[in-house]
Amino acid sequence: MAATLLKVRGLKVAYGGIQAVKGIDFEVHEGELVSLIGANGAGKTTTLKAVTGLQPVAAGDIEYLGKPIKGQGAWDLARQGLVMIPEGRGTFTRMTIVENLQMGAYNRNDDEIDADIEKVFGIFPRLKERAEQLAGTMSGGEQQMLAMGRALMARPKVLLLDEPSMGLSPIMVDKIFEVVETIHKQGVTMLLVEQNASRALSLADRGYVMDSGLVTMSGEAKALLHDPRVREAYLGE
Repeated sequence: MAATLLKVRGLKVAYGGIQAVKGIDFEVHEGELVSLIGANGAGKTTTLKAVTGLQPVAAGDIEYLGKPIKGQGAWDLARQGLVMIPEGRGTFTRMTIVENLQMGAYNRNDDEIDADIEKVFGIFPRLKERAEQLAGTMSGGEQQMLAMGRALMARPKVLLLDEPSMGLSPIMVDKIFEVVETIHKQGVTMLLVEQNASRALSLADRGYVMDSGLVTMSGEAKALLHDPRVREAYLGE
């Protein structure tokens, strides 16, 4: 069995007196693409923020590479290879595409950064065409590509994606999911948070369903995709 890279047990997160995440368990094994699906407000983004040190944890344990990481800062975790692409992309709008990619490698001091930028350009040819363009002048889909490319520059061991298709045109959604599949096939372990349950489960190895701060279902992604309860709640059937 593949090694467990990320393990979460009894995770609770609260905003004031409101419990947004109510004691959930999940794990991600090496080489997997795991999808975390659920309606808006289910607690998916809060879960990712807690795992990556962007949101305080009220209770529970988080292990990464077999070691506890609760309380560590996002910058420390990124240095260790736990990298998140946030909802809303978060590009450096006044920097060029190349500068954004270089920022993704800010923790690195090796001599392969330029080579990795070329690899990113191989995945996203549109970025190469506009290498000196300011990120803030790009479309939402192009900025999502840039955010994904920037994350890859950190050479992640586990890549967490938060709603990568949100707000994009159908054509760009197709492109983004195509890239997610490509990155996964290159061996990157991924945790994908996504409201588009059908697309997310179609790509994933395993899935977890969140509802009102709880994990209500989990299992093989194909089984969840064909489960009548999932299809009724999240696929409109």
